[in-house]
Amino acid sequence: MNVHSDGPDLDQHDGYRRLLAVTAHLPPPRTAVAHPMSAEALGAAREAHDAGLIRAILVGPSVRLERLAAESGVGIADLERVPTEHSVASAAAAVALVRAGRADAVMKGSLHTDEFLHAVLDGNTGLRTGRRASHVFVVDVPGFPRPLLVTDAVINIFPGLGEKADICQNAIELAQRLGIHRPRVALLAPVETVNPKIPSTLDAAALCKMADRGQITGGVLEGPLALDAAIDPDSARIKGIQSAVGGAADILVAPDLDSGNILVKQLTFMMKADAAGIVLGTRVPVILTSRADSRYTRLASCALGRLLAARAAQRSPA
Repeated sequence: MNVHSDGPDLDQHDGYRRLLAVTAHLPPPRTAVAHPMSAEALGAAREAHDAGLIRAILVGPSVRLERLAAESGVGIADLERVPTEHSVASAAAAVALVRAGRADAVMKGSLHTDEFLHAVLDGNTGLRTGRRASHVFVVDVPGFPRPLLVTDAVINIFPGLGEKADICQNAIELAQRLGIHRPRVALLAPVETVNPKIPSTLDAAALCKMADRGQITGGVLEGPLALDAAIDPDSARIKGIQSAVGGAADILVAPDLDSGNILVKQLTFMMKADAAGIVLGTRVPVILTSRADSRYTRLASCALGRLLAARAAQRSPA
């Protein structure tokens, strides 16, 4: 997600440049692009394909797609295409390609996010696994020393404790794939003390205990933590937060979708950050892009999908 349509100079976003470099040796996943029926969506699929980040399969109405390609000057003659009648059918067909073994990832085109996710998360025909699906933004803030992973700002509206445990685990495993061996996870709340009147503080404390008992693995959890104590070393020191996470968080776990979404939009609007998006906890990577994404955000989202698709291929039996 990025509100700056032209996008910043890549030199200001070293995190994304490193991400593209880290994934450069990986094979491009066959990616079903659901309903790329805008110049931005079609151009993004074409560019990601040409960059070797994905092997695009265009899923959408044939005649309209041909007309759009001609009008926007985007060549599609060499790309595989699957014809559909409308956006809902496009989402369903993209998911069906994965279930049939013909695609390794899916990518949102220009259809509404809820239409797309409805097909992805359908209990019978979708891409669910035994783990709760969640969304992670990998946020690159100019001037900030490391990428920030923010979750969940898209899928889980008011997640319960069990759902939050999966949200944490999904984000930890993504961070590890990005090279963060033992990611530091901040469980966000308004305050740093447990207050029975503030549910987010109770959940944060419980999640920390779940990590102590091995129910969440691979990361260091701390919470409740206010945002300043999570990312600013001086704030953590002044508040007396003595932990590996205080002032140094890699992952920010929001209490609910409202707060997570507001946080990401504040970073993108006010801090000129880019936020690449990916859905986790599904059979294959689900690349979630926006019409307002910058070029680098779109490419970074595809790079995340490439990284996770390679991981899934390694886990699959020969």
